[in-house]
Amino acid sequence: MTKITPEQLAKILADHALWLDSNQTRGARANLAGADLAGLDLAGVNLAKANLSRANLSRANLAKANLAEANLRGVNLREANLAGADLRSADLSPATPDDAPPPRKTSPLH
Repeated sequence: MTKITPEQLAKILADHALWLDSNQTRGARANLAGADLAGLDLAGVNLAKANLSRANLSRANLAKANLAEANLRGVNLREANLAGADLRSADLSPATPDDAPPPRKTSPLH
């Protein structure tokens, strides 16, 4: 899991909003794959079409969040608040071995 600082998350969300508002010509699609977002308050956030595969959203507040068409493959949503969240066409498939992140490179031992 990758820890995301509040500053990083704010930048990712701002870039994603611009990406959505500009019809994907400016900004950047939110890529939060493998991110540890456990317990965060993301109520009302627009993450439509975002990549959240394998993210940890346990205990997160996603009330009224827009997750339409988002990649939620293999996401941990245990105890998350999804009241009123828009999950239309979101991919909620379980993770598969093909979804695993590439192995980390390690330096050879001398």
